[in-house]
Order: sequence, then structure tokens, then C-alpha cells
Amino acid sequence: MFRLTALLIALAAANIAHADEVQVAVAANFAAPMKDIAARFEQDTGHKVLASFGATGKFYAQIKNGAPFEVLLAADDDTPAKLEKEGAAVPNSRFTYAIGKLVLWSAQAGLVDDQGEVLKKGGFEHLSIANPKLAPYGAAAVEVLQKLKLYGALEAKFVLGESISQTHQFVASGAAPLGFVAMAQVYEGGKLKSGSAWVVPGKLHSPIRQDAVVLDKGKGKPAAEAFLAYLKGDKAKAVIRSYGYDL
Repeated sequence: MFRLTALLIALAAANIAHADEVQVAVAANFAAPMKDIAARFEQDTGHKVLASFGATGKFYAQIKNGAPFEVLLAADDDTPAKLEKEGAAVPNSRFTYAIGKLVLWSAQAGLVDDQGEVLKKGGFEHLSIANPKLAPYGAAAVEVLQKLKLYGALEAKFVLGESISQTHQFVASGAAPLGFVAMAQVYEGGKLKSGSAWVVPGKLHSPIRQDAVVLDKGKGKPAAEAFLAYLKGDKAKAVIRSYGYDL
């Protein structure tokens, strides 16, 4: 019995010794599923995730200026590809981990109809979108308004968020009565958590392909490689689907 206990302690110590940290830059829209996945990853592997959340465009600038991130989970596929081309990411480590969905949302019940007709009717003072120069969800929102031929009429009402997270905060706080946010921010288990919403048809904007990539500082790091492998696995995929993303 003593030998078995000693062996178990030795194995646990060995696992702890091999545990490492991985610094991950995560697109703001993916905050909720990332926290869930990170907790499962830590429990299953012993590695610890140090996650930072923000706008993909800002992360790009920080990475180019030497930020210590080892993995990037972007809100688009262009930024990881660009970093790979520029030699700032590990070649062939890039893959699409999720396809995002855009939602027009209001914290007020009944304000947004399920066809998005509120955009044409007007009657609201502000419309929040993420900065399209920094956040792919903001760029998608601009595409939607352009296809609906409403961009010119609504541009003066824009309240720009630095990220999709700040955009959601603007609407949740009432600073803007409605805005374009990520589905994962307002839906859970396929149901709207609060307020009113229109799930924007994918045909109105380019696919929001969200790519992950190992950055140069994560090259050869076991925790970084383990996290990317975990993100491709069934447990992570189940979490991602549960927040309304396609794969």
C-alpha cells in the first residue's frame, strides 16, 4: 500500500514538473467559450492558460511589437495568415477553429424584430458596432448595412467599440439601444439570454472564419502545441458548438 501511494505521488509530481503555461491572445467574441475550454484543458493536461481578450487588429500590432503571446485565436483568417507570411507565426500551424455568427441585439425586449426591420424603420438614436478597422465582426456589420443599402443613412448613428466586447457593453449598458454583436455573447444553448435579437443571415456578409495559429514565441513549446491540439479535439468542438459557432 505504501509503495502504491509513493508511486502515485511520484507520478503526480512528474506531471506537475512537466506542466507549463501558454499565453494566448483571444478575440473578444470568443471570451466565453475560451474560458470554458481553458478550464477543461487545464484539468485534462495540467498546463495553465494565460488568456488575454481583445480586438484582433490590436493583437496584431502588439505581436509585431514583441508581445509575449504564444498562440493567437483571431476573429478572422486574414490576420493569422498575414503573421505566418511575415514570419511571426509557425508555418502550417494555422487552422479554422470556429465560424462566427453576427447578431443585431438589444437589451430591450421587443425592440429588435426577427427580420431586422428595425434598421429600416429607424427610431433609434445610436447603433453600436465594433471598429471595422480592428474587429472582423465590425467589418461584417458594415458589409451587412451596405448590402441592405442602409450604411449611408445609419453611419452618423454609429457608436464604435474598440472590440466586440466593448460593443456588447455599450448595448448592455444602454449607451446604445442596439448593436451588432457576436452570437456567442447573447445566446447560450441555442437560446437568447435576454433582450431581443435578429440573427443576421450569413449571405449578407463574408464568412467570419476565425483562425488559430501558433506564434513564433510558441514554437516548440509543449503547452502551446498541446493547446492547439486540444482546440481541434471533440471536447473543445462541443463547447464551441454550444455557443452558436459553426465548425
